[in-house]
Amino acid sequence: MKKLEQIYEGKAKKVFSTDDPRLLIVEYKDDATAFNGLKKGTISGKGAINNQMSNRMMQLLEEQGIPTHFVEELSERETVVKRVSIVPLEVIIRNISAGSFAKRYGVEEGIVFDEPTIEFSYKNDELGDPLINDRHAIAMKLATREEIDRITELAFEVNSFMRGFFSGIGVDLVDFKLEFGRLPDGSIILADEVSPDTCRFWDSVTHEKLDKDRFRRDLGGVEDAYREIMRRVSGKAGNR
Repeated sequence: MKKLEQIYEGKAKKVFSTDDPRLLIVEYKDDATAFNGLKKGTISGKGAINNQMSNRMMQLLEEQGIPTHFVEELSERETVVKRVSIVPLEVIIRNISAGSFAKRYGVEEGIVFDEPTIEFSYKNDELGDPLINDRHAIAMKLATREEIDRITELAFEVNSFMRGFFSGIGVDLVDFKLEFGRLPDGSIILADEVSPDTCRFWDSVTHEKLDKDRFRRDLGGVEDAYREIMRRVSGKAGNR
């Protein structure tokens, strides 16, 4: 496969076309942003960790029957993925109160929910990715009712598997963001990434944060946290 021109660059990744119109190459960067790009920095080694961790998680999710865009890991920072049309929604699953949820509703962080919650935000940097509901998404023609239902079903399936997986390595899956895409036949698959950039991970015993919150909140030890979550995931995945 031949890597061709760059067709997109986001906050954390670059995307390149290939000589196969069905496939793209994603390259992960060390750049870090928070608060809709207001805070910027670099996390050494982040690109490689996010690439490799996301690929492992995508492979495990595929084994659970959850369709993803993952095709092949090319290098420590590059991965071949299926070309999709991204549904312009961020899907947030929450198991424990934290972050913007706790701030928005005035609740303490660390409350374990009886059932996971789901939120949708409209992927639009200019508007700050505002929260919307399923009927808003349908009215704005961001997705159909059938697509929303399928996305919701897949998101909860991802949560069910990942919550158990991370519990097995001493990590609480607090919340996470997913993105989905459409294949040419219209089917919905999991896209984007599953990494410390998109998930909140807390050590189950100490509640130490092992994710990008260390960057957001200037807690220090960001690189160490990313390496630690990768170490645990690699050990667990390798023993399956």
